[in-house]
Amino acid sequence: MTTQIATGFRRSWFTITSLVSKDFKLKYRRSVLGVLWSVLNPLLMMLVLTAVFSTFFRFNIEYYPVYLILGTTLFSLMSDSTTSAMNSIIDSAPLIKKIRINKMIFPLERVLFQLVNYAISLIAVAVVLIVFQIPPTVNLLLLPLLLCYVVMFSAGIGLLLSSLAVFFRDVLHLWSVAVLAWTYATPLFYPESILPDWMMRFEAFNPMYHYVTYLRDIVMWNTTPGLGENLLCLGFALVMLVIGLLVFKKTEKKFILYV
Repeated sequence: MTTQIATGFRRSWFTITSLVSKDFKLKYRRSVLGVLWSVLNPLLMMLVLTAVFSTFFRFNIEYYPVYLILGTTLFSLMSDSTTSAMNSIIDSAPLIKKIRINKMIFPLERVLFQLVNYAISLIAVAVVLIVFQIPPTVNLLLLPLLLCYVVMFSAGIGLLLSSLAVFFRDVLHLWSVAVLAWTYATPLFYPESILPDWMMRFEAFNPMYHYVTYLRDIVMWNTTPGLGENLLCLGFALVMLVIGLLVFKKTEKKFILYV
């Protein structure tokens, strides 16, 4: 029994890594700058948003470009991976109809692919940190732990959305609106100090607020998140992952009838 489980895991992992490699090659095929875009894109976005928000809104945030790029890149990891995972089952319909395959592979592969892109974008983050002379600290060792939280959380949402999208195509459009609202509801471009009390109470239930704050604490402020904050971040991730897994497992047998 244990051998069968190990074999099944190795087979699934090989399929996932092969799909990640394929998607990576497809994304940068016929692109002059190739992988460099994953570094340039967050830098260019940071420059544009810094010019807009620092000029017109005049937010008084120390190291504002660093504050900005840390928040936007981490939030993009979640939004890009969940949006991509949401479409994964529908996009893979021809393959699902032809062969017997573990369908969970497809949304999970999309999340891992976006994690690879995020890892490349960290080069842009490193460049900004060097420019503003923010030295690395021992707290950076907590970054892999934070990414585990975010990936688990994103995978849970991705599994949930991918299963719902098969039966209700409206989910594809509604999620883009939800992500846009979530973006502005999370202090990515502005300081949390401008939020009214009722909004701060809402932020306590906003997982991305906690994940972004966690990242800024360990990178910008050399602050070690406490046990309570880690348990909260883990709790959000586990709850979302369990919900996604349960919904996906309950509905996956009907996918072939609707894709």
